[in-house]
Amino acid sequence: MRILEEQLKKVAPLFEKGGKFEQLYPFYEAQDTFLLTPGERTKSGPHVRDGIDLKRTMITVVLALLPVTLFTLFNTGYQEIRATSEPRLGPLNVDFAHAIWLGLLSFLPVYFVTVAVGGLLEAVFSVVRKHEINEGFLVTSLLFPLTLPPDIPLWQVALGIAFGVVIGKEVFGGTGMNILNPALTGRIFLYFAYPAQISGDLVWVGNNTEWVDGFSGATPLATFFAVGADTTQYMYSWWDAFWGFIPGSMGETSVAACLLGAFVLLFTGIGSWRIMTSCVLGGLAMTLLFNALADDPNSYLAVPFHWHLVVGSFAFGTVFMATDPVSACQTNTGRWIYGFGIGALTILVRVVNPAYPAGIMLAIIFMNVFAPLIDYYVVKANIRRREVRLGVQ
Repeated sequence: MRILEEQLKKVAPLFEKGGKFEQLYPFYEAQDTFLLTPGERTKSGPHVRDGIDLKRTMITVVLALLPVTLFTLFNTGYQEIRATSEPRLGPLNVDFAHAIWLGLLSFLPVYFVTVAVGGLLEAVFSVVRKHEINEGFLVTSLLFPLTLPPDIPLWQVALGIAFGVVIGKEVFGGTGMNILNPALTGRIFLYFAYPAQISGDLVWVGNNTEWVDGFSGATPLATFFAVGADTTQYMYSWWDAFWGFIPGSMGETSVAACLLGAFVLLFTGIGSWRIMTSCVLGGLAMTLLFNALADDPNSYLAVPFHWHLVVGSFAFGTVFMATDPVSACQTNTGRWIYGFGIGALTILVRVVNPAYPAGIMLAIIFMNVFAPLIDYYVVKANIRRREVRLGVQ
């Protein structure tokens, strides 16, 4: 590491102010920060002294995403094996290595296109604005592929991540300035621009050229609109959905993997437990309300919360999207309101509007927009209470 540090110091004058490659300083700084430690230090106060920096924060989120990513590789391959060979084949009866290989063939092209296009745009904006290439894209580049179906055309991947990076982040000033989650912004753009391919009637399994009987229906979440709360007609068991052995967007299927990621985020203090908890409480409250209003015990209104929790992207969105520290609320009270709104709106969109069965991505973006307003009124309320207490009103 010392040799590497010395070599970087030798070429540093070429990229610093007045150097031959001054315009390309963001590329040099990105290598220096990624391979070693951030070179910049706060030189004056007041400031918060903390041992964590942006790089450590982003790497922690990536580590939290590893269980979801690894399961994605297996389940994507597993769903393809079921679709092309034996639909009733159980997850314990497949060739694990073969399933992982098929999953890699679906996931890696999507990931590489995301990194290539999104990373290039990040670099271009950094050079134009003359600021560092931030590590925020490290997380966005992994989150975005996990929100997509494995058979998505690569040109749509490029278009989606470009929209997410430019419109969802860079127009606001870059990392730390965005009011919307960039990965979710790109995914929603694709959702509305190409709805038939993102959430159509075909089950999402990768690389297959021929659809097999039994795999030409809707995803498990969409099945609820047809059979409602009659669990005897569900194609998959609750445990299938919990462990993630169902079709869907690549990273959304396994609640168990999402819980492992949640543990990492909560243990390290990166993710907000208030947002995660309130998301679940909001979803539970709205589900109980609809259950009480259901006139038919087998209608979609009567679907119990323990099913809402394990289908769609509820767990993935709650753990990794809603807790985005930039686009979420910053006050503790605001986080409770923000998370509760996401959970409640998710179930509301699912039940009332079957055109958007997942629900949570629209709920998160909607609450992203209102997060600054929520924080504003929380702070105003705190100031008002203190004024009353101190008798200055």
